[in-house]
Amino acid sequence: MMRSLWTSASGMTAQMLKIDTVTNNIANVNTTGFKRERLEFKTLLYETMQRTDLDPVNMTGRPVNLQVGHGVRPAATTRIFTQGPLQRTDRPIDFAIEGSGFFEIRTSFDEYFYTRDGSFQLMPLEDGTLRLTTSDGYPIMSVDGDEINLPEGITASDLTVTPEGMLFNTVGSESEDLNMQIRLVQFANPNGLESIGQNLFRETIASGEALSEAEGDTGRVSRLIQNHLEMSNVSIAEEMIGIITAQRAFDTNSRGITTSNEMLQTANQLVR
Repeated sequence: MMRSLWTSASGMTAQMLKIDTVTNNIANVNTTGFKRERLEFKTLLYETMQRTDLDPVNMTGRPVNLQVGHGVRPAATTRIFTQGPLQRTDRPIDFAIEGSGFFEIRTSFDEYFYTRDGSFQLMPLEDGTLRLTTSDGYPIMSVDGDEINLPEGITASDLTVTPEGMLFNTVGSESEDLNMQIRLVQFANPNGLESIGQNLFRETIASGEALSEAEGDTGRVSRLIQNHLEMSNVSIAEEMIGIITAQRAFDTNSRGITTSNEMLQTANQLVR
């Protein structure tokens, strides 16, 4: 009888983590570039009480095993990298990625991180130039591996970007090539990326190295869309269904503990 207690307890623990995952998705429903997560489960070890002993010659014996499971455990959180809806902002330094690419940024500690959040800013420097950065001040990297510093005198309204990420200074009908291109990268296994908060991901062994789209290291390349942002791909309706399912499963597992306890009490009374 104790087996059922531990089995139900494992189910309750798993569903609590499921609720944590779903509520995090809902909390980030308006987070730019957020990708929803899905919690995956695996069964725990099985106890084999009787094994098959089928005799193929005489066609006798047991054709099936007698096994009892010991519950469930969380196995992984898979991030769903489907395309989120695009929202028009009419802000020249807002960029949405259509495809599988990521922006590459560099921190003050010379660490490289990756993001789908294209809500950029222009940071004034001492020499009068403007640096393209994230909202946290991290510089956006170019295909040359350098920070993107716009020449003095350029304003955000003058900046135009091609779908490939090439930057131009457009005044009226004239466009000047700034000889800069925003670096977009892809990963062989994006689910292997480590989420570190602030809409940032870190490269890991599981994700593989960052593959530059401009250098032809990837198959299908992404497309940059100016004056737009990619919104979260979270569906409130789906997440609410997930909450209800997890709650019902949690309640049912707790009922299993209550039932097992009542049966143990009945067994104890029989002994008396």
